[in-house]
Amino acid sequence: MGKPAIIVESPTKTRTLARFLGDEYLLLASMGHVRDLPEDDLAVDIENDFRPHYVIIPSQRKTVAALRKKLAEADTVYLASDPDREGEAIAWSLAEVLKLKDPLRIEFNEITEQAVREALASPGKINLNRVNAQQARRILDRLVGYKLSPLLWEKIKAGHKRSVALSAGRVQSVALRLICDREREIAAFVPEEYWSIAVTLSPQDSEQTFVAELKTKDGEELELKTEQQVMPIVSELQELAYQVAEVQSKKVRRKAPPPFITSSLQRQAASKLGFSARNTMRIAQQLYEGVDLGEGTVGLITYMRTDSTRVADQARRAATAFIARTYGKDYVGPGVRGKKPKRAQDAHEAIRPTDIERTPDKVRRYLSEEQAKLYELIWRRFVASQMAPAIYDQQRVEITAGPYGLRVTASVLRFPGYQAVMPPSSSEEESANLPPLEPGQPLDCHEVTPEQHFTKPPPRYNEGTLVAALEEKGIGRPSTYAPIIETLRQRRYVRMQQRAFVPTALGFAVCDYLVEHFPRIMDVEFTAQVESELDTVESGQRDWVSLLRQFYSDFEKLLDEARQARPKVLEGEVCPKCGGRLVEHYSIYGRFAGCENYPACDYTRDLVPETVRTAAAEELDESCPECGKKLVIRTNRRGVRFIGCSGYPKCRYTRPLEGEQGGHRKRPEAVVTDIPCEKCGKPLVLRYGRRGAFLGCSGYPKCRFTRNATPEELERFQSAAGEKVEQSEGEETK
Repeated sequence: MGKPAIIVESPTKTRTLARFLGDEYLLLASMGHVRDLPEDDLAVDIENDFRPHYVIIPSQRKTVAALRKKLAEADTVYLASDPDREGEAIAWSLAEVLKLKDPLRIEFNEITEQAVREALASPGKINLNRVNAQQARRILDRLVGYKLSPLLWEKIKAGHKRSVALSAGRVQSVALRLICDREREIAAFVPEEYWSIAVTLSPQDSEQTFVAELKTKDGEELELKTEQQVMPIVSELQELAYQVAEVQSKKVRRKAPPPFITSSLQRQAASKLGFSARNTMRIAQQLYEGVDLGEGTVGLITYMRTDSTRVADQARRAATAFIARTYGKDYVGPGVRGKKPKRAQDAHEAIRPTDIERTPDKVRRYLSEEQAKLYELIWRRFVASQMAPAIYDQQRVEITAGPYGLRVTASVLRFPGYQAVMPPSSSEEESANLPPLEPGQPLDCHEVTPEQHFTKPPPRYNEGTLVAALEEKGIGRPSTYAPIIETLRQRRYVRMQQRAFVPTALGFAVCDYLVEHFPRIMDVEFTAQVESELDTVESGQRDWVSLLRQFYSDFEKLLDEARQARPKVLEGEVCPKCGGRLVEHYSIYGRFAGCENYPACDYTRDLVPETVRTAAAEELDESCPECGKKLVIRTNRRGVRFIGCSGYPKCRYTRPLEGEQGGHRKRPEAVVTDIPCEKCGKPLVLRYGRRGAFLGCSGYPKCRFTRNATPEELERFQSAAGEKVEQSEGEETK
């Protein structure tokens, strides 16, 4: 009889398991998914209850063959893929492909000896409801992507030679709509003027000053709109006597934030560390699967795809002991549970360190710089969540000056609590101490300062705020946010400006076309409803085939209507060349009007609003030599990028963009990186193909591993090579 086998997803996990399981088990890695729908075919039999046709992923054929050979003598097989829908689907696929008889399913939230041995002691079966939920999502996304994407190529890309990979996705397209709608909101925003008046005061016979803000007149809130309204009040305030009317003091408790879930980790890593969502998940996966700490490979954090802030009792007790020993018993708190996100499944714990005693300082020398930063963020957040609240003394003082009322508030930290391990941000820091003040106390006026302000438009989405919006609206799942964002970048639907998403002309065109012809697919509430229905499949309350059937019947009608739709005639507009009617078209550069008599008449006119055109242009830190306005990078009709004046059409200054030649970019030289190949360990090389930049193994052709380069990796290695190219549009090779 052979040894029992455990199949996990990566070689790193096998090394971590080997540290405490030794040679008790045969430890094998599937290298992720072993089968999927083929890329060159829909592979869904719509007429036969949406039956999927799976094939072994070409790059996984050797892996599957090796697994079959090694499992030939195993008496028991444990499938230990990740504890979520994707992991369940991997376990099911392994059982099917390897023809396993009665495989056992085990799950663990952390790769520690206790968690793994507890899972081995109580194995279960593959959860087919969870598998069917994953299948339903995969097939839904395949139907939308493979049916809509060719339509986009036909309706938007027609007539253009430049190779642009257009695609649509059930969740991806709604995320694009959020970004485009926000950009239009910003473009349509009209700033409104308003004013504030600050008065610098001090108690009589005291040099300690403080600043109070004017709030009321005759007991009613003041709205200061114009300078003409403000200046007479300033003159009046300069002559009035001031005194304290009321002093309110109270203690304010500020609770720690809850431990991380997937979305909050992505938001904080973007905000604090500048990491993309994809990079955050990549590094978190490394910390979860295990890092060599000199004592062997150790899993440092719990599973990183979770929507629960729940913490295991054992971890809570360990944290309490650590906090009491390190900071004192007064610093121990009750533990913070955050607000439950929409449709949270609560299947796994929050993201936390597997061992609270492995402080960031102890493990830093074993980690890469990125790993160390993310681990410290997770460690501090978890420890803080188990600590006592911070306590502030807050004071609010009401001041009168004739008919006017002023107010000043101040808060002083009295007990740091959780802030001992997680210092507050600048917006949370305490304000300056006020001097001792009592009701009726007269005050001296030193200065009256009016200040003009203007209302600001809503900010553009960055990675953190987009993830927060998707989570709040119930769109997608924590594990899908990173690939959604990456796809929008790869398709060039958005570009990054100061770490914020700016939709390109192509992004606007795709969004507008889909909203016009597929309003339900682009509807935020409908997309969130689909997520709810997928959850009911996982819970066993709904059949996955009926969900697909209901969705596809409506979707098919919209597809037929969109295919047959003729270009919309622009009412009341005629071609200035031939007098024919003008009709609306879409291109990769946005909407435009064209003559109905094309090709006999080639008249066209942009329909892209100048506000959108400006947003789609990439602003440079350089002024126009002719008019002084900012220069921007634009794209012409042939797909060639060039530098032009943002004052167009009044200023027509242009010049070529270095590296652009007849619509084709110069291909930079390959750059050897310090990133090891996930398959063979050799260095990855940053290369450039027809679809853009990607990372490939230096051991090619023996090792054919490739993946997309993250924006951070592109910036890092292109900077080292003195090159700048655009992010790859290709799909990640699995």
